[in-house]
Amino acid sequence: MAGTNLRETIGGTDEVRPGAYRALVLSTLAFALCFSVWGLVAPLAPQFQELYRLSSTQISVVIATPMLLGALFRIPMGLLTDRFGGRMVFPVLMLILIVPVLFVGILGGSFAGLLFWGFFLGLAGSSFAVGVPFVSKWFPPHMQGLALGIYGIGTIGTAIAAYTAPAIAAFYGWQWAFWVFIVPLIIMAVIFWVVGRDAPSTGPRPSLAAGVALFRQEAMPWVLSLFYFLTFGGFVAMGIYLPKLLVDLFGYTQTGAGLRAAGFVVLAVLARPVGGWLADRIGGPRTLMISFAILPLMAFILSFEPGIVLFTIGALTSAVLFGLGNGAVFKLVAEYYPGKTGAVTGVVGAAGGLGGFFPPLVLGVVRDATGSYAIGFVLLALFAVGCLLVNLLYVTRRPASGGAATEGRVR
Repeated sequence: MAGTNLRETIGGTDEVRPGAYRALVLSTLAFALCFSVWGLVAPLAPQFQELYRLSSTQISVVIATPMLLGALFRIPMGLLTDRFGGRMVFPVLMLILIVPVLFVGILGGSFAGLLFWGFFLGLAGSSFAVGVPFVSKWFPPHMQGLALGIYGIGTIGTAIAAYTAPAIAAFYGWQWAFWVFIVPLIIMAVIFWVVGRDAPSTGPRPSLAAGVALFRQEAMPWVLSLFYFLTFGGFVAMGIYLPKLLVDLFGYTQTGAGLRAAGFVVLAVLARPVGGWLADRIGGPRTLMISFAILPLMAFILSFEPGIVLFTIGALTSAVLFGLGNGAVFKLVAEYYPGKTGAVTGVVGAAGGLGGFFPPLVLGVVRDATGSYAIGFVLLALFAVGCLLVNLLYVTRRPASGGAATEGRVR
């Protein structure tokens, strides 16, 4: 009965809808473009710090500022996507992004200017909450983990920014590292509107009020938010702060540090669909158990600020664990809330964005206060242990409404 109800919720079928793969490719490309815009500030941070003589705390604020709006705006974007569909919301978002991308290069030549326009660049990060409900409605429950994991490959946009921004800035000036994305945003918005389609629905779209009410009635959305705060927040925070870490700890050049940080991002991105696939097979809670159990060890290794070999092992293993956790969390979002994926995605995604906002600030303050990043990584380890306990004591004991169907496939 549970499996039947779940199939009815997504449109009465256990098969992939015609046009699903087109929607997946289109949304992944749009998401990657938006994430590239979202990640443009971090790889240029060493240059900004030198140009405007900023402290470690100040440049950490500059790095983290786009994360803030990207996190908070995911909540309304998820609700709007549930209500109006991704085909409308995604193109409108990309066209709006042209404004901060243009003006950060014109008026962003100061600490205050970088903060102001960097804040509005954060809108690009809210794109995640548009694509998850858009994609999940096209696929049956037993494929949603993998599909959403593939969509999550769009986070590779952070690596694209890390690769391209320093090189463009070196040849043409840092302003062009932003301006080069204006034309792609226009083209992608037009393509998405012309080619994109929302999945057919058998019932009325939920109201904004119904989506908001969900979070007053249940604890599970907040638990999933806690997990995503760690897994996605850790991925974003390490991805954007790693160039500065490599410059400070090992003396890499800005370009060299950006290239190595991009490797971290690529590995985490590739692990995300693996996490979704694994969650389809053994369940989201078990997949999260793997991530949360090993992550504290890696964080402790990084806290000792070891040589480059151990540092690389700790960072890259963490990348894989963050990716696995990201894929598993959104398998659970789609599994628990098939009819309100956008609303839950908005809040869970916002928590992940905030998870990317606070760690860079903590690392900057800790570095200025102690001359070391060790305490920041110790806090990461402790937080992962806390998530491990919550997952073990709460989530593993609360099967989703579609759990019967899922468990049958696992067996």
